[in-house]
Amino acid sequence: MIGSSALPILHREPGLVVVDKPSGLSVHRGWDGGTDFAMTRVRDQLGQWVWPVHRLDRGTSGCLALATDEDAARELGGVFGEHRALKTYLALVRGALREERGTIDHPVPRSEDGPRVDAVTDFVRLALLDGATLVAAWPRTGRLHQIRRHFRHIGQPLLGDTTWGDNKANKRLRDPVGLRRLALHALALALPFRGHEVAVTAPVPDDLALPLERLGLSRGALATLVAGVERHRLAD
Repeated sequence: MIGSSALPILHREPGLVVVDKPSGLSVHRGWDGGTDFAMTRVRDQLGQWVWPVHRLDRGTSGCLALATDEDAARELGGVFGEHRALKTYLALVRGALREERGTIDHPVPRSEDGPRVDAVTDFVRLALLDGATLVAAWPRTGRLHQIRRHFRHIGQPLLGDTTWGDNKANKRLRDPVGLRRLALHALALALPFRGHEVAVTAPVPDDLALPLERLGLSRGALATLVAGVERHRLAD
């Protein structure tokens, strides 16, 4: 159960704050009928209004950027809208992914029940585990549920995904492995802002790291993989 505690601040400067959002917490009200949201927590922490500039699904943990003034909200809205932010995700998918790296180019809806639009995700296989594969993914576009839809499209849905995933696979992992969340983590965020580059990383939370450990990936091995993710992205 997500409590209404303060969120860890990963980066803060005038106009911008990046926090570490836990899985299970919505960014804002949207389709969520609850009363606890990342925006309101950060507003209360900082004692000032904040503006959302991109989306993270409720089940996704990790780097969440918020603007702290209207000029920053306009600038950051353009950065994300024009796909100039580099977003790095860790995802645990069902089964053994054969390809070491690849690109998924498959249209998805821009919004719920909206028309399909171009969507592209690059990925690298990081580790083959017991019945699952850990991947790093870089969405070139920012479509609704893009990574979740894309891995479903290639037949290897994200584990813990109750909408686009495999409920039987989810159930098999829930109790023995302890995976009770969507296995998607916004690991890193890099973006231009007010003439300089901002780069932030969010640690892999225990509710994902522990299931990975039970599937055969030690904390030390996970740390090594995370440290080398950028190198994987840049490799030919």
